Amino acid sequence: QVQLVESGGGLVQAGGSLRLSCTTSGRTFTSYTMGWFRQAPGKEREFVAAISWYGSITYYTDSVKGRFTISRDIPKNTVYLQMNSLKPEDTAIYYCAGSAVSPPPTTQARYNYWGQGTQVTVSS
Repeated sequence: QVQLVESGGGLVQAGGSLRLSCTTSGRTFTSYTMGWFRQAPGKEREFVAAISWYGSITYYTDSVKGRFTISRDIPKNTVYLQMNSLKPEDTAIYYCAGSAVSPPPTTQARYNYWGQGTQVTVSS
């Protein structure tokens, strides 16, 4: 059974940092693109960041560029999202996803596997 499990969410003040982790199991995601999406209350789920299977290509949505960093540890089957200088508008449920498509897609329809999400709340 394929599983993607996110962790690391929580409550943080504006300007603070969090690091999200996504651990995969049940299949080899080594050759998969991995992405992070988020969904704020009352809004559509949106793309945040993605990384190629070897980590050499990364994409970010404009609103997080310079603040968020996506990375992956292949031996640990884990993908990370380091979030710095957090803003209240970053408040959302953050989802990890895996895709067989390369280069990394930014549309959620191209992702086959999804985690259950982790809540990030940034207070002002």
